[in-house]
Amino acid sequence: MAPRWFEGFAVGETFESRGVTVTEGGMVGFSLLYDPQPIHVDRETSRRGLHGDLIASGLQTLALANRLWVDLDAMGANNIGGLGLEEVRWLRPVRAGDTLCVVVEVLDARASRSKPDRGIVTFGFTTRNQDAEIVLTYRCVNVVRRCPTDAG
Repeated sequence: MAPRWFEGFAVGETFESRGVTVTEGGMVGFSLLYDPQPIHVDRETSRRGLHGDLIASGLQTLALANRLWVDLDAMGANNIGGLGLEEVRWLRPVRAGDTLCVVVEVLDARASRSKPDRGIVTFGFTTRNQDAEIVLTYRCVNVVRRCPTDAG
């Protein structure tokens, strides 16, 4: 996909990523670095817990969803930056062997009032596992460059 300018995003449009399979080594490695809680790194402790085995860190699931979106290259260098995440919800645990994919929907797009060279796009993310179960949802608000011929 070629990177888009702000004007290239239409409300209601969706993008679907490829799938990525989560491995136990990847889960534990990520968690040891960024979220070293027993439910993510200690099999014996996690087996006695609510989920009955190791689960991926929600932060890893969020990072994977972001990576799958970035891999689509929908904004490329036209992405000026993110303004924030909203309504982050982890709905189901992610386990080793799960294959995740993300669908990203354009929820809102508006030109900046103060800076005519950019617009604000709100994207809705829905991440599902191989059984089509939703594991994560959130909204991400990005600042995207306007096409130079349309920016004034």
